[in-house]
Amino acid sequence: MRGKLRMFRTVLAAGIGVPVLLLAVPSPGAAADSHSGGGIPGLPSSVYGGAWPTSHLQGVTVDRRRGFVYWSFTQKLVKTDLRGTVVGTVEGLTGHLGDIDVDERDGRVYGSLEYKAAESFYIAVFDARGIDRVGMDAERDGVMTAVHLDEVAADFTADMDGDGVFDGDTADTADHRYGCSGIDGVSFGPAFGRRGGEQTLKVAYGVYSHTGRSDNDHQVILDYDISDWGRYARPLTQEAPHHSGPERPDGKFFVRTGNTTYGVQNLQYDPYTENWFMAVYKGRKDGFPNYSLFAVDGSARPVRGAIEGQPTPETGRLLTLREAGLRDAATGIRGWEFQGSYGFDALGGGRYYVAEARTVEEDGVVKQAGEIRLHRWTGGTPGPFAPVG
Repeated sequence: MRGKLRMFRTVLAAGIGVPVLLLAVPSPGAAADSHSGGGIPGLPSSVYGGAWPTSHLQGVTVDRRRGFVYWSFTQKLVKTDLRGTVVGTVEGLTGHLGDIDVDERDGRVYGSLEYKAAESFYIAVFDARGIDRVGMDAERDGVMTAVHLDEVAADFTADMDGDGVFDGDTADTADHRYGCSGIDGVSFGPAFGRRGGEQTLKVAYGVYSHTGRSDNDHQVILDYDISDWGRYARPLTQEAPHHSGPERPDGKFFVRTGNTTYGVQNLQYDPYTENWFMAVYKGRKDGFPNYSLFAVDGSARPVRGAIEGQPTPETGRLLTLREAGLRDAATGIRGWEFQGSYGFDALGGGRYYVAEARTVEEDGVVKQAGEIRLHRWTGGTPGPFAPVG
């Protein structure tokens, strides 16, 4: 959490990333007159998620079946309808709520939730049907439970330099296995290498930006079958976080992209292209292309191979980047230049919502605003999506 928030403040100070705009922003509900959704009935070309006194927008997910949009604003979950009218909010989160995805089978919303000071990492599970008013409390109102991910905590706290001391939440260390800074991107989808089938939850690591080590050049994705998570899910008391959860994931996978700044911000399975899209903050390592969007080929089965750069030789289940987009001749890494790090949702049929985040001022209060705009797949370069409407 703190690492990501520090990075965001630095980005603002440097004048890159999300610009600071002091302007009037439409009120919630202003998207009611949005244009048609480019051939998808009932989907507007844009939806405004409001402006909130929180940290910036982390992710969005659309429940098309029930007609709602969910917005992760780091310390707050916001629920709107497709017109942008606010239905309810879940507040009081002291950790870092990151990327989110809806389980279309029951409408529950799953999101990555970090408490780095407590060395605790969760998937927050929101009973979205119960979110019906503004100001609901994450601990007291019975709409959120959490499942602890032991695997993440073990990699985050790994004493990689062997000095007997865990150096904590900092990138400036040799600790943290694979450079793990926690978790962020989440998405439901089929098993890697399969078209359709059982939907499982994929959870992507955050990865510290560190240009002086070679063991942090992979994105790491965990796979969980959530069908038995009812025995783990507990309400979360944030001052005394529980550790109820599976001891290990059902699968652990690696894909070499080069080091990025805080790993996969948004992870999304797209049944139209059979890609697993990974939107990231660009890396800073020389020798890598440092793209901002990668796509795992969802039709390619994982293969056992060496996880390059590890201090002790190690093998793992490796994923394949899609043979599309830009190609770096030196490394063979494929990707695109496209900003999807604040929210990205595949809607089917080659249509996508892509989130925009901005800082605004309302009545003298600085807030974070979010909006999603409809895009279509082009497959082109440097970016594979184009706005609709």
